[in-house]
Amino acid sequence: MQRAAWLSAAVLLVVCGACASTGTPATTGPQLRVGVDLPLTGHEARAAVPALNGVRYFVKTHPRLDGFQVVLTTADDARGGFPNPNRGASNVEGFVADSTLMAMIGPFDAAVARKEIPIANLAGLGMVSPATSNPCLTRDVFIPALLNPARTEIACKSAGLPAASDLRPAHTNNFFRLTTTDELQGAAAADFAYLNLHIQRAAVISDHEAYGQGLADSFIARLSTLGGSVVGHLDLAPGAADAAPFLRGMKDAGAQAIYYGGESHAGCSLRAQMKALFPLGGATPFIGGDGIAQDPACIVSAGGNTPGIFATVPIADAVARPGAAATIQGFKASFGTTADYGPYTIVAYDATAVVYAALDRAIRDAGGRLPARSKVTAELALTSGLAGATGTLGFDAAGDTSNRLVSIFEATSADPRSPWKLVDSVDYSARLPY
Repeated sequence: MQRAAWLSAAVLLVVCGACASTGTPATTGPQLRVGVDLPLTGHEARAAVPALNGVRYFVKTHPRLDGFQVVLTTADDARGGFPNPNRGASNVEGFVADSTLMAMIGPFDAAVARKEIPIANLAGLGMVSPATSNPCLTRDVFIPALLNPARTEIACKSAGLPAASDLRPAHTNNFFRLTTTDELQGAAAADFAYLNLHIQRAAVISDHEAYGQGLADSFIARLSTLGGSVVGHLDLAPGAADAAPFLRGMKDAGAQAIYYGGESHAGCSLRAQMKALFPLGGATPFIGGDGIAQDPACIVSAGGNTPGIFATVPIADAVARPGAAATIQGFKASFGTTADYGPYTIVAYDATAVVYAALDRAIRDAGGRLPARSKVTAELALTSGLAGATGTLGFDAAGDTSNRLVSIFEATSADPRSPWKLVDSVDYSARLPY
């Protein structure tokens, strides 16, 4: 009964977060700490700082929990550059050294997560990520058989990545995330291309990295399952940018769209190369993953051929969810500028709600005292049916979100400052595409 009562309270906390007091929290009484590790400066700060703001907003509107004042300990794993795995590892070691720090939110980057998970795992420290989508962080299979064009399973080690089981020296799971995994991005892009854009024949380009190849393979396999076909696949060598000969061949082969698996600058320069060969704009869609989504660099690299660029993002778009409206309104009233809000703000807000719910159950089981970290982690694993701003929150046995929603955005302007528009979403919560 106690747990059922908390679940009802948690639903109210998340849905009505904007209704809570935003005054300065009292500083008396015992404290518990929650760590936050994100790339707060450098190349990914544009997305990570608004995510931190989502965490801060939840704590600001819920400053106390079961008699404890909740205090955030924030750490930057980039320090002005790209996310750095060694810095992330050092940050987590600092979290572990603080006996009042009960759980952490982050990281943003898969390479950082691979360094952090084993350290936190040995310490029993639970991690909830609002952004990492590499499948090998939670399982030993990189691509399932039905999402591989060869129809055979690709193990993480075969893809050059450590398996999830190798990241957990204590042989228990301590890592959870609210993003879907990358192979679902490729599958969702194929669903959107075939069912919404009526693409029967596509060409595929990948960037020779595990991330891009995984997206490309899952797109190819899913499009084939749906009844479409891939007329050609180019895996660009590192540093290569000229795909014009391949694109000319794909035009002759009747490609109606180009799918790209990889990161932004090189990928969107392909869109510029398409201009002289294919019908412009939406007549020949260019589709990619979150490596290009909502990135001003993509728009610049596209050379003015912006209409018809689509990209998947492995999270629910909170703006499109009526249940998130009050939270978003409250957040914007509290923070005040457009730059404070981003695609991961409300996902990070929900990640904080998940941590609070697990902490509450652990504190109650400890008789109102600060619980063991391992107990908090065990409670995170039990998260199920929690009403969040981005949907119903829960984790499967591997720590992956049960809210498997992929959002699809379209570039709207040649101005890199213009926002991208949500055009669709693909929901695999009830049934996976494999």
